[in-house]
Amino acid sequence: MANAATIPNPSSSSSSATITNRLTQPTNNNIALFSKFTLPFSQISRKSVQFHRRQCNRNFPIVSTLSYPKPSPVEPVIESQTPASFVSRFAPDEPRKGCDVLVEALEREGVTDVFAYPGGASMEIHQALTRSKIIRNVLPRHEQGGVFAAEGYARASGLPGVCIATSGPGATNLVSGLADALLDSVPIVAITGQVPRRMIGTDAFQETPIVEVTRSITKHNYLVMNVEDIPRIVKEAFFLARTGRPGPVLIDVPKDIQQQMVIPDWDQPMRLAGYMSRLPRTPNEMHLEQILRLIGESKKPVLYVGGGCLNSSEELRRFVELTGIPVASTLMGLGSFPCSDEEYSLQMLGMHGTVYANYSVDKSDLLLAFGVRFDDRVTGKLEAFASRAKIVHIDIDSAEIGKNKQPHVSICADVKLALQGLNSMLEARRNKVKLDFSAWREELNEQKAKYPLSFKTFDEAIPPQYAIQVLDELTNGNAIISTGVGQHQMWAAQFYKYNRPRQWLTSGGLGAMGFGLPAAIGAAVARPDAVVVDIDGDGSFIMNVQELATIRVENLPIKIMLLNNQHLGMVVQWEDRFYKANRAHTYLGNPSKASEIFPDMLKFAEACDIPAARVTKKEDLKAAIQKMLDTPGPYLLDVIVPHQEHVLPMIPSGGAFKDVITEGDGRITY
Repeated sequence: MANAATIPNPSSSSSSATITNRLTQPTNNNIALFSKFTLPFSQISRKSVQFHRRQCNRNFPIVSTLSYPKPSPVEPVIESQTPASFVSRFAPDEPRKGCDVLVEALEREGVTDVFAYPGGASMEIHQALTRSKIIRNVLPRHEQGGVFAAEGYARASGLPGVCIATSGPGATNLVSGLADALLDSVPIVAITGQVPRRMIGTDAFQETPIVEVTRSITKHNYLVMNVEDIPRIVKEAFFLARTGRPGPVLIDVPKDIQQQMVIPDWDQPMRLAGYMSRLPRTPNEMHLEQILRLIGESKKPVLYVGGGCLNSSEELRRFVELTGIPVASTLMGLGSFPCSDEEYSLQMLGMHGTVYANYSVDKSDLLLAFGVRFDDRVTGKLEAFASRAKIVHIDIDSAEIGKNKQPHVSICADVKLALQGLNSMLEARRNKVKLDFSAWREELNEQKAKYPLSFKTFDEAIPPQYAIQVLDELTNGNAIISTGVGQHQMWAAQFYKYNRPRQWLTSGGLGAMGFGLPAAIGAAVARPDAVVVDIDGDGSFIMNVQELATIRVENLPIKIMLLNNQHLGMVVQWEDRFYKANRAHTYLGNPSKASEIFPDMLKFAEACDIPAARVTKKEDLKAAIQKMLDTPGPYLLDVIVPHQEHVLPMIPSGGAFKDVITEGDGRITY
């Protein structure tokens, strides 16, 4: 780490450069504290400094600074991720290309699968991948498919997913996936090829400043300007992706760096002293005592758990066992506590959450918000959300605490450590402190009985909710489920009972259509032992339909259950409710042949040699789903459902619990 300085004359010698979104102030011990979006550059040669001049003539909102590395007095001690049995293909003093160094650096991080699509600026990396005996490349048919697959891999396994793309349009095709991973806190490492250093800033063929493009949608990113920095940068990228609040990290590698010969130094220390100093510490025992005191004083407590609890499911279950507090989950937190637990689970809360989950928050006197960010789709009208409750907020990201809702007690810490501390204290006092919230749970059970999740059946038509119920029954709730975005996503969240973390893969914060199919690819690669089902809508499915080719070629046993209503269902629902059912480009069929299913999804499957079937009647559904599950390899089941169905319950955007809608569909005029 180094002091930041003003830009010297290009003839001045420097061994590294950093472009940041604000000047980094030096500290007394010469450690520059990096902001969330600091962009470390490695060494810039005298000749290549000229690219700064070209960049400065553009309207990029950046400040250029050169930093001079000085040894930090204390280097952080970080456990190596290199497998103990790792053996390099090269002799220690044998020169090799930068691309081979990059691939070996991935191997040393334990990477066994990547999702990479080649191009001119990244083909050296692909050549190096063919020389690896450890890493398998699953070739997507579009870079967006690759980054969503890397996300699916990370969400299903908890390990960083890796995707690789070329420069220019290849790199920009990763943007939606990077934004999605940042919003949902998913650890991925994206590697992009870049034009040679001498061409950066010249508007070369397939050049985009991807570091600038992705600055605000990555946790961190790098432009490699010195081949010797590759081992350190890759080590840092994986460390950043998986520690603290996980997120995406991008590494941009110019083509001449990939081609340059070097003898790598694998023992370079990471330069993350500023980041390390800001990682949350072990929770303070006094703060934990305060939480226990609030629980003891409470009569109607409720747990509001999110994606931050996925790594602490065991501790969460123990906490519930010790306290008897009911659990409401966010969309991202589904599976962190078993949804099938009739006694304690309230399932999902929020805009399309259960009535009883939202009732519990509205009536609670203590809200334990663990690993959540008070998203607008959960809170609705902020002033009315948990208005009667004292709020305890535990989150690993200090930026989330107090951002939307001010807590009464807050702890910036890993939820896992906080729950371990709380459980230890509760167990020590088990004989002294008796917590009894049975009356509160009974009140919530009355709400469950009064407002269960339900749906109506019309003649032979297949209710989409019923299709998901049957899938849940036939898979015993054990499948990994991915989804696109829309009505089918919400029904999958409501009617499939997730009992374990990492069973549920969905684009929550960004709401990216086209996520389901490639995410299922990533999950099937990460978890070859699991049943993987993509519950998709026709609108979302067609956005990345080309990934059927990847599924076939890789022979991935992914089952696709398509809830096909020929419309953009969620937008249609809003049109029905708030726009007098005026259809504004939400019909996806062929208007001249409205009675036919269009496009014919079975022909997409046929083109990729994937078995497929269509079911239109409720009585035939169970057998059709069973056949899908029993067929070896991939399978597509096109389930035709009515477009008039609405996702209920529904709290309108910006509304409060009192505004909840529990009745009606598109067959009624509003």
